[in-house]
Amino acid sequence: MLEEVERWLDRRSWSVADRPLERVLAAKRGTRVSVVLPALNEEATVGDIVSVIRRELMSESVPLVDELVVIDSGSTDRTAEVAAAAGARVVARDAILPRIPAVPGKGEVLWRSLLVTSGDVVCFVDADLRDFSADFVTGIVGPLLTDPDVDFVKAMYDRPLGDAPGQGGRVTELVARPLLNLHWPQLAGFVQPLGGEYAARRSLLERLPFPVGYGVELGLLVDALHTVGLDALAQVDVGVRKHRHQDGQALGRMAAAIYRTAQLRLSRGHLVRPLLTQFERGESGFVPHTYAVDTEERPPMAEIVEYARRRVA
Repeated sequence: MLEEVERWLDRRSWSVADRPLERVLAAKRGTRVSVVLPALNEEATVGDIVSVIRRELMSESVPLVDELVVIDSGSTDRTAEVAAAAGARVVARDAILPRIPAVPGKGEVLWRSLLVTSGDVVCFVDADLRDFSADFVTGIVGPLLTDPDVDFVKAMYDRPLGDAPGQGGRVTELVARPLLNLHWPQLAGFVQPLGGEYAARRSLLERLPFPVGYGVELGLLVDALHTVGLDALAQVDVGVRKHRHQDGQALGRMAAAIYRTAQLRLSRGHLVRPLLTQFERGESGFVPHTYAVDTEERPPMAEIVEYARRRVA
């Protein structure tokens, strides 16, 4: 590990307990905080997450979060209804920036969320978390409120796989961590580089391109490093993350998108064919299924006319 990274781990890796809620609230002053939950068919979990945030972080006594928005990516279940009933403002992905047709993908939703939120600090939280704790929000928002030199904060946590502790994050260990260590060794200290819980200053997010799909976490992390430098990045231990795990083929598609995102940033030159073929056993043997790998990226939000108009207004 680089000496620079060892020093960074000492200076920019914290526990949620390092910043008591009272200290975070005192540092908030006039800073607005937005929490965004990207959601697609998450009726089983989104309501509990919204309820915890509303109850513990949006009360008169604890006014940490100013707005809580669920961006629905076209759910076919009761995600939108459950989220609204729990107290979130629900916005349909396709209703945001209709001039640009939406494409499937988590990064697409996060990018569009900048147009329908107003916080100086934007906090992203995945909507499939179980046993959700408000520490996931206070932990990653805290450094942005107490330390003006920090611009981007990722949560770190244990990720059990079923009953096996520490076995989650398979794509992280097999793809993302090797890529970062080999090509961006300054980022080797991040425990959960692909984690979906992170917060950043709007002034940074609006300057970054957003990969539309699974590559969004790696892309934002790498681009944030190049934009503001390692010392402006941080991570906070928030405990244990429990969520729905995907099957091996879905993880393969995720891995391909992440590799493609890394490749774009490494060369911007010759690119491999952006397709991935996987196999499933059928009645007559193994059947190939070919999927397009997420390759599109959205430009920095600061370049979008509608966003600029909103800021002027």
